[in-house]
Amino acid sequence: MSAHSDRRVIVVGGGLAGLAATIRIAEEGIPVDLFSLVPVKRSHSVCAQGGINACNEISRQQGYSEYMHFDETVYGGDFLQHQPPVYEMCHWAPRIIDLLDRMGVPFNRTAEGQRDLRLFGGSLFKRTHFAGATTGQQLLYALDEQTRRWEHEGRVAKYEHWEFLRPVLDDHGRCRGIVAQDMRTMQIRAFRADAVVMATGGPGLIFGKSTNSVICNGGAASRCYQAGAWYANGEFIQVHPTAIPGADKLRLMSESARGEGGRVWVPRRPGDARDPRRIPDDERWYFLEEKYPRYGNLVPRDIATREIFDVCVNQGLGVGGGNMVYLDLTHRSREYLERKLGGIIEIYRKFVGEDPCEVPMRIFPGVHYSMGGLWTTYTPKPDLRGMEYGAPDSMMTNVEGLYAFGEVNYQYHGGTRLGANALLSCIFDGLFCGLGVANAVRDGARSAAQDAASIFDAARALEQDRQDRLIASAGDENPYRLGRELGDEMTACSTVVKTESRMQQGMAKLHALMDRYRRISLSDTGLWTNQALSYARALGDMLILAEAILLGGIERRESRGSHYRLDYPERDDANFLRTTVCAFDTASGRPDLRFEDVPAGLVPPRARTYGKVHTAAEPASTAPV
Repeated sequence: MSAHSDRRVIVVGGGLAGLAATIRIAEEGIPVDLFSLVPVKRSHSVCAQGGINACNEISRQQGYSEYMHFDETVYGGDFLQHQPPVYEMCHWAPRIIDLLDRMGVPFNRTAEGQRDLRLFGGSLFKRTHFAGATTGQQLLYALDEQTRRWEHEGRVAKYEHWEFLRPVLDDHGRCRGIVAQDMRTMQIRAFRADAVVMATGGPGLIFGKSTNSVICNGGAASRCYQAGAWYANGEFIQVHPTAIPGADKLRLMSESARGEGGRVWVPRRPGDARDPRRIPDDERWYFLEEKYPRYGNLVPRDIATREIFDVCVNQGLGVGGGNMVYLDLTHRSREYLERKLGGIIEIYRKFVGEDPCEVPMRIFPGVHYSMGGLWTTYTPKPDLRGMEYGAPDSMMTNVEGLYAFGEVNYQYHGGTRLGANALLSCIFDGLFCGLGVANAVRDGARSAAQDAASIFDAARALEQDRQDRLIASAGDENPYRLGRELGDEMTACSTVVKTESRMQQGMAKLHALMDRYRRISLSDTGLWTNQALSYARALGDMLILAEAILLGGIERRESRGSHYRLDYPERDDANFLRTTVCAFDTASGRPDLRFEDVPAGLVPPRARTYGKVHTAAEPASTAPV
């Protein structure tokens, strides 16, 4: 074992960011305890479909470069990111792809044996590597194999089916470990660590139905926020333009479908109920192609979503008069679609009962991703072209010793994430910033207070008390009903289009739900695999995080990226080229919001239009973007 075996790191989250961090830290000789609510190979990263961005030699032959990837990412994010982390990520991307290739990820190949590339939103160049339409699954399985190698060596201990309940902080506010619960036996324990890495994904369940797994409830981020970690840019929620509407949840139809030639359209005649295969081409409105002739169906997600929303909701041109448009792949051969998009083709067949190779898919936007997350810091290089490799503050929150990687970190995507940058940012966080965690642990001073049993006993007792109160609650409110109302309200007031009055109405509803939450009762009061208890506990945390998300939307009086306000339709760099930062006020139980300037970077802000033109089909006065 390593000379550093008396030091330990806890990683919370078994997705790509968590596994990459685990591998990198274990490589440095530091033992890792890896906590995951579900088996690692069932983490939400397994649902990622389309691909992972990086410039390679084939891209360079098109005239592409790592710097262009950086510029596209900052432009796509409406200039809200700190640019050094984005610059570093985009320049690390090619070597990350090479590493994944050596790990055995089965990337699609060209006839010449080169890694194949596809188009993705926000770029006119092919720079997205992919493994069919199950890229996330292939990456997750490859990283899990590497994690199990270190598990065999004794440097990684997996705690699957354990739920993170809170960070343990000492009297100086430094993170010393976590409290977690075994979701089978319901045992609550405290665990010591020299650093804790949160890699717990996004808060999709706050919005009810989303493309996220139902375990993506934002509870872990909320618990860190309530413990003192700041939450940044929560108002930036990405609504993916192409999802299958469903009664239970939404299922993603990857952007790769448009990258492989999928076309979005609606009948030009309102309420046209004909079989789409019988509608002539001149009676179809390919509205993205008409409005954005350069990018067409590959405009970024926020723009495509607002255009679809406008066509369906405002203009009443949705399929059959409803909230759906066609995503058409029928002009592609069945062999091509099965080879490039087999995973999502099968999902659509299974849940809709139609074959996308024969009939255009019916889709509508759905909540998908959070650009906001726990506030983090870093050490920039003097020339701003990247971050210092190995700096111990790399993606550390304002709580010393507590880090945030992956979607739970706000740094990389600004106002809108470009498709296929999520897998990249998760793995980059783990591999690049994981070294910083290892250095902080290896070089940090230890003290007797760090190991004092009292701080762990007190933290565990708080969670035990919270559980006991939930089990004993005997009110008249059903937590699942409250959760459904929360999701419906947050989706209605804080997603595609927003206004001050509607968000204030949502805030009033949120406060009413908080009052009703105090009167819940559980349908299951047992202490063995009690999912009702876990959900009810998470619901309280979701309500608290929802307030921070909503307050950020109210106070940001502009439109930027995925935050679009009808009452403030223009971007306002003079007042809002700034990060919203929420701190939880323990006395009032409310968020305390402030704005933090985004430092000047390498790329100055410019108009983000993607070459939009107004068409005869849509007067300029009605344009939602």
